[in-house]
This record gives sequence, structure tokens and C-alpha cells, in this order.
Amino acid sequence: MGQSSSIPETPPQREASPSRRFSFKQLPVMSTPDQNDDDSDRSDTVDGRDYTLDLPDECLGIIFHFLGSGDRKRSSLVCQRWLRVDGEHRHRLSLNAQAGILPFIPCIFARFDSVTKLALRCDRKSISIDDDSLVLISVRCRNLTRLKLRGCREITDLGMAAFAQNSEGLKKLSVGSCMFGAKAMNAVLEHCTALEELSVKRLRGIHDASEKIGAGKTPTTLKSICLKEILNGQCFGPLIVSSKNLKTLKLFRCLGDWDRVLEMLGNGNRGLTEIHLERIQVTDLGLSAIAKCSNLEILHIVKAPECSNFGLICVAENCKLLRKLHIDGWRTNRIGDEGLIAVARDCPEIQELVLIGVNPTSSSLAAIASNCKKLERLALCGSGTIGDDEFACIAAKCVALKKLCIKGCPISNVGLKTLAWGCPNLAKIKVKKCKGVSGEVAEWLRERRGSLTVNWDSGEMVPLDAAAGLSGGVESSMEFPLDHVAVTIAPSSSNNPLALFRTKFGFFSGRSFVPCTFRRW
Repeated sequence: MGQSSSIPETPPQREASPSRRFSFKQLPVMSTPDQNDDDSDRSDTVDGRDYTLDLPDECLGIIFHFLGSGDRKRSSLVCQRWLRVDGEHRHRLSLNAQAGILPFIPCIFARFDSVTKLALRCDRKSISIDDDSLVLISVRCRNLTRLKLRGCREITDLGMAAFAQNSEGLKKLSVGSCMFGAKAMNAVLEHCTALEELSVKRLRGIHDASEKIGAGKTPTTLKSICLKEILNGQCFGPLIVSSKNLKTLKLFRCLGDWDRVLEMLGNGNRGLTEIHLERIQVTDLGLSAIAKCSNLEILHIVKAPECSNFGLICVAENCKLLRKLHIDGWRTNRIGDEGLIAVARDCPEIQELVLIGVNPTSSSLAAIASNCKKLERLALCGSGTIGDDEFACIAAKCVALKKLCIKGCPISNVGLKTLAWGCPNLAKIKVKKCKGVSGEVAEWLRERRGSLTVNWDSGEMVPLDAAAGLSGGVESSMEFPLDHVAVTIAPSSSNNPLALFRTKFGFFSGRSFVPCTFRRW
């Protein structure tokens, strides 16, 4: 009683439901009287059909795209078919670019023959791939559109020139901590006619005697240029000026006077929409040139002590479409109410405003709140003038505000409580290093506005001095992340250019305060 018949019988055919088609749990073929529940469960997974055999290779490849790197590697070991499909549909590949990889390059790219995005990284303690390896990769990887080189110090100008000749379809190039120089960059610009984005960081072969980059033939498709920590960044001036379709320009910690380059850029290219200037030598003259780019939407002015209200007013009066403005005044007090009132008056499209080391008062904040109706993200950091009155002004008038960050400002519990009734669309507030704010008020605000996310940190104040900024991270939205990192210079002799770079600009070792502001938002 309760046992099945001793005569084996074939169970009726069952249709596989959509929820079971991709499962490896198998249907039992037959049952016997002495099977218990455990044996039944075990037989359920031993024999049966692999429903993924019904999937075309293209569908299986799409499923693989949703897996993380580790899961995808493990999945490729399931069977020969999955190994083949994974290789045929993998478009992104990252390799440890040590010299020993050379013999394996043919078999790697025989398996991964559809790679379009390739990253080659080598650590400082290892010998990197050389010209022969890079050229072999360019021959084997014919569909390459994006390349990232990090720490590949054995690659020379000749190797990059040969690579460029074999990679005419390259669209994005990011190089960092490499030893080749201007000749290699000019070869890339000459042969990679589809190039759209160029990012260059710590390129050791660029020095005072380098030839100009971009003085000859340059791709008309170039839309984005990012230069970081280059001793002689001025040699990229011809490229910047001649790129008529340039939309984004980012200059980080590059030596030299950039006013002249920006003047020529403003006269020849007014289609720029995004400019980042961080820790470079630029004055109001450069900002006045930027003001000619009437389509400008995003502007970052970070630790440029020679920029003042005058330059910011020029930008505000001419760049009516400005949406994002980041200013790190470095507590020089050269940018203040006068410049911010001009922004409020002439830039009604502002959606994101970050002020660090700037001392606005209620007059400029009230103007911004009244005129910039679309302001959704506001960060005020390291300001000695942002007190309870100014905070109450923000709470009362910034009706569209969704995210607010206050860091290192002299506000108190009284000011924070005004948010209980103000800023009706506020979804998240971050309060850090404000000594006058207690955890009890932060918790009270959470209870008062249940939908509001409150991040409160009572850490000790960190001074905004020239040696070290407030710590922060970075987020990247590009294929080749443009991360804000501290300059790291290896010990060198006193007559080395890098030693002079470190001596004259020692403040570059401090971390940027800007990236941390909205990194989690």
C-alpha cells in the first residue's frame, strides 16, 4: 500500500515549462518499488536532456553577456559547445600584458576572434610586452575598436606606429604609464582615421624636446581628449586646436601655461560641450576664451587659483546652456558671490552645482535657488560661510532639489531641521564632518521624512590645505575610466625633470575633493 506498481511503466510525456527549459534538473525515466524520496531526487539530476541544446548559439552568447567575469569563465568549462560559444561572443578582453604572453597570443585570439575591446595591463615589477607582441595582437585582432594600455613600458614609437597601421578601425585609445612619445601619437592620429576618444596619462616619452602632436594629419572624428599628469602637455596644443569636432576636453595636472591653447581653441571650435580644468595654470584669460564656446554644458574649475569672479562672469554671460558647474576655489576667495550671482542670472539650466572651498552667502544662494529652477544636485563643501541661515534659504527655495551634500560647513541641528519642511523633492542628503550636527537630529529627520535617505558622519574635520585634500573616490562611466588619482612620483635624482615637477608642484600629491562629492549618487 502506498507503493507504485512493480511493473516498470513509462510516465506520460510532459511539456517543459518555460521556467524549466534552462534547468539541468532532469525528468525520471522509470521508477521502481524500492525507491525512496532521496533516491528519486538523486535520479532526477542524473539522466535527462540538456534543454540548452535547443538554443541557437546566438541566444546562448547573449545569455553569457549577462554573467560576471568569474561566472563566465566557469561556464566556458561546462562543455565544448559552451567553450566555443563563449569565445565567439566575447567582445571584451583584459590580459596581463607581461612579456611571457607572446607565445600564447595566437591561440588566445584564435579562440577569442570577436574581441573589439582590449585592455593590456602590466604591473611595475614585471617586464611588459614589447613591439613584437603588440604588432602580433594587431594582426590577430582585426576587429579592435578600443584599446587600453597600462604600464606597457617596453612598447616603443616603432611598435605603436606598426600597430596603428594595422588598426585603422580603432575608435578609443587610452594609454597610461608608457614610454613611447610624440612619434607614436602622431602615427596613431595619422592611421587611425576613425578615432573618437583619446586619453593620455603619464606618458613618459613626452618631454620638452618632443615634436608637436597633431600638427599633421588628424582624424576629423575626434570628439574627446583627456590629458593627465603630462610634463609637457603643451605639445598636444595643435591637436586640441585642430580637432574641429571636439566635444570634450579634460586637462588634469599638466604643466605649462594653458591660456594660449584655450584662446586658440575658443576662436576655432565653439562646439565644445564639456571642459574640465584641474590643477593647471589657467587664468581669467583662459576662462574668457572658454566663454566663446556658447554650447558649453559642463564646466569643472578645480584648484585653479588664478581664476576669479571676472572669468566666471564671462562664462556665465555667454554659456547659457550650462547644466553642471563644479568649482573648487581652494579657499583663495577669488570666486564668490559676484560670480555665483552671475551664474544664477544667466544660466537658468543649471542642474548640478558643486562648490568646494568657496564662501557663498545667502545673497548668492538665494539668487541661485530663485532663478535656477532645475537645480537637482547641490554640494557645499569646506565653506566657512554656510551656516543655519544659508541652509534655511536652501531648504525654503530649492524646490527641485533631489540630492544635497554638506561637508565641513558650520551648520547646526537648527539648520538641518529646516529640511523637515523644505525641499519637497529631496531624496538623499549627505552630512559629513559638520561638528554642529548630531546623530539624534539626523535620526529625527529620517523619522520625519520616511522617504528621505540621510547619510550622517561625525568624523573629525580634515583641513583643506595644499598638502592633502579631503579623501574621495571616483566613478567612471566611460569605457576607459578617467579616474581622479593622486600623482605618484618615484624617487629620482635632483636633476630629473620629475624631481623638479614634484618640488614645484608638491600640492599635486593631494587627492581631489571633487570626485567624492557625488560618487555614490
